[in-house]
Amino acid sequence: MIDHEAERKEILRHYRKLLRHAKPFLKDNDAKIIKKAFNTSLEAHKDMRRKSGEPYILHPLAVAQIAVEEIGLGTTSIVAALLHDVVEDTDLEIADIERDFGPSVARIIEGLTKISGVFEYGTSQQAENFRKMLLTLSDDVRVILIKLADRLHNMRTLGSMARDKQLKIASETMYLYAPLAHRLGLYAIKSELEDLHLKYTDTETYKFISNKIRQTKAARSKFIADFIGPVEEELRRQGFTDFEVKGRPKSIYSILKKMKKQNVTFEEIYDLFAIRIILNVPYEQEKPVCWRVYSIVTDFYQPNPDRLRDWISTPKANGYEALHTTVMSKTGQWVEVQIRTKRMDDIAERGYAAHWKYKTGSNGPSESGLDNWINKVRDMLDVNNTNAIEFLDEFRTNLFVEEVFVFTPKGELIILPDRATALDLAFEIHTQIGYQSLGAKVNQKLVPLSYRLHNGDQVEILTSQKQKPTGEWLKFVTTSKARSKIKEFLREERKGKAEEGRQQVIDRLQLLSIEPSAANLNRLAAYFNASSLQDFFYRVAVNLIDLKEIKEYIFNPQSEKYRPASLLVGSTFDKEVEKIRGVNSQLLVIGGGTDKIDYELANCCNPIPGDDVFGFQTVDHGITIHRTTCPKAVELMSNYGHRIVKAKWTGQQELSFLAGITLKGTDRVGLVNDVTKIISNSLKVNMRSITIDSHDGVFEGRLMVFVNDTAQLEKLIQKLLKVNGVLSVDRFDS
Repeated sequence: MIDHEAERKEILRHYRKLLRHAKPFLKDNDAKIIKKAFNTSLEAHKDMRRKSGEPYILHPLAVAQIAVEEIGLGTTSIVAALLHDVVEDTDLEIADIERDFGPSVARIIEGLTKISGVFEYGTSQQAENFRKMLLTLSDDVRVILIKLADRLHNMRTLGSMARDKQLKIASETMYLYAPLAHRLGLYAIKSELEDLHLKYTDTETYKFISNKIRQTKAARSKFIADFIGPVEEELRRQGFTDFEVKGRPKSIYSILKKMKKQNVTFEEIYDLFAIRIILNVPYEQEKPVCWRVYSIVTDFYQPNPDRLRDWISTPKANGYEALHTTVMSKTGQWVEVQIRTKRMDDIAERGYAAHWKYKTGSNGPSESGLDNWINKVRDMLDVNNTNAIEFLDEFRTNLFVEEVFVFTPKGELIILPDRATALDLAFEIHTQIGYQSLGAKVNQKLVPLSYRLHNGDQVEILTSQKQKPTGEWLKFVTTSKARSKIKEFLREERKGKAEEGRQQVIDRLQLLSIEPSAANLNRLAAYFNASSLQDFFYRVAVNLIDLKEIKEYIFNPQSEKYRPASLLVGSTFDKEVEKIRGVNSQLLVIGGGTDKIDYELANCCNPIPGDDVFGFQTVDHGITIHRTTCPKAVELMSNYGHRIVKAKWTGQQELSFLAGITLKGTDRVGLVNDVTKIISNSLKVNMRSITIDSHDGVFEGRLMVFVNDTAQLEKLIQKLLKVNGVLSVDRFDS
């Protein structure tokens, strides 16, 4: 039985909380506009409930709350957040929103509303929706910020969704939204999205690390207090009054990433937490004050000279500014210390919105790397006419990158993504210089265009009027500007060639007295296995298809060599898709009597019974089974969510599956014998291969074994850990 009165009170409590947080920046009429938006949303969603059973209006209220409290957005964004689902889910139209709330709100909601309808072959609805949302980034960044707030609330309440939906939403989040939050400087949101992704895709690891963090909390708090005590005392002695020092553990996901990257256990990670010193000083004093504090910290603790990062002199491209150093504590532990001002801390936590606030204020930097990045995205969106999945890949390569700082011959600083080449720099300076690049001089030495730039390089680009881009260039450029400009050039060139080929084909058909109709031209493209008409004409123009091979029998049904349309490439694709769509709603049970459905186990992650898995519908090979932690999982679920099938193992045990194990430890005589004895004797497991590499008394081994399920594999790992000299045993993906 639903208690409507209790629900009404709950809704009002959330609404009042929202107004309380918004109050400091509300102007004359703002409260009325917010109330109107709340009432409109309440009315529009009145009969709707979320999967958890709660009234739907609590979702837009929560999104508006995140927008204000965690991102720092204003009235227009609150209104748009409250109304963000009404056009998609109810009878209200964009025109109604524009009439009642103005063009800004309408434009934001237009950007947040998903596209419905049929999509062309080779793309996906998810990718198209991402592209539409990103296109509005060039008009109004608030679209993305509200979308991030929406996604964060959906991730926080993901527990009530079906398993396949959880995987799809969590993977999309990891694929696009976490990198976007990172790029817009929203570190707190980025970290939470990554942690929540881990919680739903690899629950065991998530629980293991969060328990470890909880267990070490008391010891950590004591350590931090001991560490910062003398520093705080010295800061006060030197006249600092308005400052805050806090320690915080790294996010669960970043700890896991470190454990994997450095191949160490939780206990071995030295910088599990960072200590932050935040100073409240005027903008013009920031730089000298931060360096003074650095000097105080390093008077007490020895710094690691390789770990000093000065993002005050050259901020990161997403606007992040701080001074980072890693110092040795008195207990022999490395500790990361971050020194920043209140303004820098605001920008670090709230990213773009905070950056905007300081930019419009009287005392603060005017143009930043973040503005430059958004301008670059605008350029990229202007020239982009690839399909949506290609576009997304292109966009993502520009999200998660470190930077490299280089100089022009005149000493101008240019910031490029890490791994950028001399050719990327040429396009960064000017498209025409990019097109005509021959090579470069780096620090007065001649280098090829593929030369990878390093921090501090001084680069001069050499050009020639006769030079023009080639397909080879795409293999070594990294910036989206360079890629899109090269592709655009090659596309235009290809178009010109295709036009020549088209004319040649028409002349050939006229010679054979065959009408060059659309049907006949399409038949030719299908006959020669071309992906499109333009592709067919292009291949004719560059002599990949010989004109003499275009013969009358291709069009003559009476001829013995004539092939009916059903046998030509391209015509069976839709039937195939229909066939695999049929399994979409079922739960695929693996290992039982599933002979009706064609499936195979993915080589990229070697799933075995007991693993958390999902099925992916391919066009050619039926369904492929992947682990939810597979390196490819995020991309598959993000771009092709509609082709994901729920899957689980049956309880049967008669099949064997291949799994890989790595062993590390100290070498001794008889070790290999002890390891193989456990595998073959005590657990009756068959081994396919074993390689042991020993060096300076330390060994590393890789085993491939056949097991029934994860329980048997876990038993094997536990037994191997007991072998004298073995320090770590881990499963690996092939």
